Amino acid sequence: MQDLARKLGLAVGVCMLGIAVGFTAASARDAKPASVASANPEVPVTESTEAAQSATTQRARLSYYVDFRSRTAASYGHAFIWYGRTGERKVEVAGLHPATNSVVPYMLGHIFPVPSETGASYGDLDEDYLTASYRVYLTDAQARAVFAYIKQKQAHSPLWNAATYNCVMFISDIARFMGLRVPGSHLLYPEDWVKQLAALNGGRKTVPMSVQ
Repeated sequence: MQDLARKLGLAVGVCMLGIAVGFTAASARDAKPASVASANPEVPVTESTEAAQSATTQRARLSYYVDFRSRTAASYGHAFIWYGRTGERKVEVAGLHPATNSVVPYMLGHIFPVPSETGASYGDLDEDYLTASYRVYLTDAQARAVFAYIKQKQAHSPLWNAATYNCVMFISDIARFMGLRVPGSHLLYPEDWVKQLAALNGGRKTVPMSVQ
């Protein structure tokens, strides 16, 4: 009788031990992994958050732009640029064209150089006339250098000639100063030149120029 009681006690002990081990294992399986605390518990730090912050910082740095544009005209079109601060409605316009609105200087400019102007011409601010556009963004330092170069070219405007120095050549100089690759000919139609400019630079949105 005593042997039977000892055997029963041993069996009960083994069963209780098994139950305890099983309960511990189950608890371990059900437990959730501890999470890393964020500096701001309401905004968990994730890869997407860091990417968004990086993109926001990059946009803040690229505060300015230059937009290479072409539009329709009575002849083969016109090439020019818009430039200014991102997010502002005001734009600056630069482009080379014969002086005055008369067709006479334009016609004579196909024979020999004629006086020119370098500001906005009729239609430059009208989106309905636009045929091509390629916009790149600049940092503050890049914008200071590029805008100063544009102003310098405007202040020392060359004579306009359809074959030697035309509107395409004028903005080509600006693109080259910015470190962009430019089409090999300034005798392309303005629309074709702007589209080739974008293609040659892979549609990039920033410029490779370095500023000290």
